Amino acid sequence: MKTSQIYKIMVTGVCMATLSACTDLVNEEKDSVVNEVVEGNFAPVNVVEALSSAYKDLSTYSDQAGVYALGQHTTAEMIPPTRGVDWGDNGVWRTLDQHTWDASHSYILSAWNALNQRAYKATEIIASNPTAVQKAEAQFLRAYNMHWVMDYWGSVPVREVTQGVNDLPKVLTRSEAFDYIIKDLEEALPNLPKKGPSVNNGTASKAAANFLLAKMYLNKAVYKSTTPEGPYTFDKADMDKVIAYVDAITADGYALEADYFAAFSATAKTEPIFNVQEGTAQNRWMMTLHYGQNPSGWNGFATLADFYDTFEAKDTRIGKPAKKDGTEFSGISYGFLIGQQYDEKGKPIIDTRTQKPLQFTKDVPLAGAATDKGIRVIKYHPANSGKYLLMRYADAYLMKAEALLRGGNAAGALTQVNALRKVRGATALASLTEANLFDEIGRELYWEGGKRTTEIRFGKFTTGTGTSVKDAYTVLYPIPSAALVSNANLEQNPGY
Repeated sequence: MKTSQIYKIMVTGVCMATLSACTDLVNEEKDSVVNEVVEGNFAPVNVVEALSSAYKDLSTYSDQAGVYALGQHTTAEMIPPTRGVDWGDNGVWRTLDQHTWDASHSYILSAWNALNQRAYKATEIIASNPTAVQKAEAQFLRAYNMHWVMDYWGSVPVREVTQGVNDLPKVLTRSEAFDYIIKDLEEALPNLPKKGPSVNNGTASKAAANFLLAKMYLNKAVYKSTTPEGPYTFDKADMDKVIAYVDAITADGYALEADYFAAFSATAKTEPIFNVQEGTAQNRWMMTLHYGQNPSGWNGFATLADFYDTFEAKDTRIGKPAKKDGTEFSGISYGFLIGQQYDEKGKPIIDTRTQKPLQFTKDVPLAGAATDKGIRVIKYHPANSGKYLLMRYADAYLMKAEALLRGGNAAGALTQVNALRKVRGATALASLTEANLFDEIGRELYWEGGKRTTEIRFGKFTTGTGTSVKDAYTVLYPIPSAALVSNANLEQNPGY
């Protein structure tokens, strides 16, 4: 019996591959570690190979579907318009936008499978007599993958390597999962290497563990709440921990990039904490660019006018113009792409489908959208893209600002935020509230995959998304139907 067979009991019993109608890239499961299990006895894995494979597996986070889609398409930052027959995909994108998904949704299933499989792979490494550093890396990776399961579904299945093939994985409550993840991170932290900022930060480090610990404690009120939809009570002691963890990251040499878009480039110097070394970030530009641009994208996702309008014109995060100097990809701007689009020599692009100038508009319907509808977004530029970021310093910096505010130090939080806004060329705020801090987090971290978590923490996920109020129970995704069938210890989340 193979580990991959045993794992099916833990998750769903099936593996589903999903593809957007507009894509030709598949995030395939490669280099997976297959381990023999005989009558419930665990055979240790090759730790070096297994760790290498586990780091390669992080490429699942850079796909435009699965984990990323669940974290972005359900929010007020992104819309996946159906353009004729493009991006219809049997409604998988529209149901995310409208919060009308169910337990059979293919991306909910694929994300559940991927995250749980990766958490179990780390458990195998931990059980295979690793060195102290290797064990710490595996604990960090298990914590990282498991925290997304906890965040998205609440319940977290856990299989031990000593379990036989017929033993069902136990299921942790959200509160229990929080404690489990914190224990992994706290045990790992002393044995992880200290690393400063680098575009090559593709393995676990103290800064990465501190980042995840800060994120966990910032959201502890959500994860420990008996009512997942809130309201939440934030403990000052937890906020003090957030501040301490972020300060530890700063002490390791991390700082804000003076040029906002440099953080996403191959020449980033001060922000990258943890990124995906496998593959590239190309899905992030392909999923939004029009067919007529270079590179020729899939003409998909856009942002919403209400979000775009939260930026000042002089805020550098809103974008910078294309060079249009004749070099490859120089027709593409940075940030928000709106209005007339140009090729690499500065010539206006004509939409080959409509034979009209390609001018991206603010308005964009969810269904029946023309090819030019919707403001596009470029953070990773095809001319100089760095590796896909999972953690960057500006996120940690804003976690500290939020912790200061929630901990009662509004003046300190305002100073923190205004220092960021000064670097970004924006006007200083006169005061700081939860409302304008929420907006600031959005302006800094747009399209980076964590918007859903932020909206939930601020109480905006079911009241401020799109054009209508959503059902409160959608703060948790449904346990996939196939997972319920394969593990009787799982219970469906309320509302589904």
